[in-house]
Amino acid sequence: MKYEILGDDMQVAVVELDAQEFVQADAGSMFFMEGNIDMDLRLPGGWVGGLKRLIVGESFMLPVFRSKSNGSKVGFSPPYLGKILALDISQDKTWQAQKDSFLFAHGNVAINISFIKKFKVGFFGGEGFVLEKFTGNGKVFINCGGMAIERALEENETIQVDTGCVVAFEETVKYDITRVKNIKTAIFGGEGLFLTTLTGPGKVVLQSLPWSRLVSLLTTGDSHKGPLADVGRILGGD
Repeated sequence: MKYEILGDDMQVAVVELDAQEFVQADAGSMFFMEGNIDMDLRLPGGWVGGLKRLIVGESFMLPVFRSKSNGSKVGFSPPYLGKILALDISQDKTWQAQKDSFLFAHGNVAINISFIKKFKVGFFGGEGFVLEKFTGNGKVFINCGGMAIERALEENETIQVDTGCVVAFEETVKYDITRVKNIKTAIFGGEGLFLTTLTGPGKVVLQSLPWSRLVSLLTTGDSHKGPLADVGRILGGD
């Protein structure tokens, strides 16, 4: 497989496939097809995996695009502004990613649902209780809102991130939350009471504009957070 990522703020990934090569994609992500491409459906993880995805609001089945001749192309586009990144998946590199960030995958990649076991992390972490887990061998392409930043954390190195800004991280990375110590800052600073903490070793991918923040900005005209955010909007006449 050959691929190129086109565009700047609204990117498109175009893959060129040899005969019998295939990619599996998120439902509705296909932009165009060129050449001799056969489209089918796959049920990753079997019926159990399909039901898990259905319960958490994902597609029951995923489309598969298989090339019948060399040089066929398929284009994929994310549903919102941002960057597309390719993650290398191998026996030593298992990734977990924010739900809805998956675009498509090439190779022998298993796409499963994983659940956050700690209640406080799932409730306050900004990523929800459900993550997508990628195992096997190949490449997974994800979409990130706004600007994407990749960081490689050393052993016990920690980075604190605004909730919702974590897109993906290797399974070796510890994912948790911490409470902001300065309550005054948390209440009036608009940053909320909690921060997501990622502790190495391993790679992480961050995004500057989470989809939830963009939706809030478009619907209310205000992307500020914090316990008094709704009160402030009421007092401001919004």
